[in-house]
Amino acid sequence: MYTKYYGLAHKPFSIVPDPNTVYMSEGHQEALAILRYGVIDRKGFLMLTGGVGTGKTTLLQVLLKSMDSNIHVCLLANPTLSINDFYYYLAAKYGLREFEGNKAKFMLDFADFLKKCRRQKERVLLIIDEAHAMPVELLEEIRLLSNQEYQEYGVMSIFLVGQPELNEHLTHERLLPLLQRIGIRYHLQPFSWEDTGKYILFRLTRSGGQSAEIFTRQAIERIHEHSKGVPRLINIICDQALLSGFAEGSPVIEEEMIQQCIMDLNIYNSGNPPPPASKNAALSRSWLVLKNVLLTSLWLLIIVVIVMAALFVFWDINSIGIINKAGNWLLDFIFKLF
Repeated sequence: MYTKYYGLAHKPFSIVPDPNTVYMSEGHQEALAILRYGVIDRKGFLMLTGGVGTGKTTLLQVLLKSMDSNIHVCLLANPTLSINDFYYYLAAKYGLREFEGNKAKFMLDFADFLKKCRRQKERVLLIIDEAHAMPVELLEEIRLLSNQEYQEYGVMSIFLVGQPELNEHLTHERLLPLLQRIGIRYHLQPFSWEDTGKYILFRLTRSGGQSAEIFTRQAIERIHEHSKGVPRLINIICDQALLSGFAEGSPVIEEEMIQQCIMDLNIYNSGNPPPPASKNAALSRSWLVLKNVLLTSLWLLIIVVIVMAALFVFWDINSIGIINKAGNWLLDFIFKLF
């Protein structure tokens, strides 16, 4: 809707992860380098944590897109599967025989698969996304699954990716053996203020934007303040701001507009709500509402006049009196609005 108005080829702030449009902050670059190292050096268990919307899934997509063909990858995005469903999924992803409920057969097939990968100098990668929601029983199955890998083959890496609660989840007494096997840990931080500004500019530029001044500096400061540097929240706020800017005919997104979007979206911290809009911003919005009402009323009046004139011409009705009554009714309606 607003893309043409701002000279954009497509919407710049989609919340759907796109590995082709990824702004890599210093922290994201470091996280991606660690993930690649975990695959190349076969570090066994690796844990990546980060808050909601910080870009963990996007990083995984970037990693998978860059994987060599000699790496067998299984990405599990639904960690709440039953144990049997987990083995069925694993067998399908690694090209093994269909799992029919016999775990012993699966273990034999999996061992043959790992042997084959070792002979052919291939690697195996298992990624568990949203691992903080995975049941203890299933995490324990993954640890047991890795036992023969540790003892014999050395070709498999297992990534546990989730929210910070994953750290506490792994302190369960049954998971202590798994916790001790995690060789690398990394926590993905939100953007700094500087990265928030660069991220917004990056997104606009990738969408065909020619102007770097669609968002004022003050607007970006307010976006960072209330998004806390979380990319997903930045996208939501910016998308809403561009839509509001288009609706109000504003080529530049000012701080007041961001402030209003924050309130409309109700995503700010309740303990630190944004201050009330400035007097100028409030007057501007009131005038916009008044202008829309007046324009609508004017069009209604014109339509009434045309209809009454037509009645006068074709049926010789005394339309003057009717028009006067209609006009008085319309003016009375407008006054009641205020």
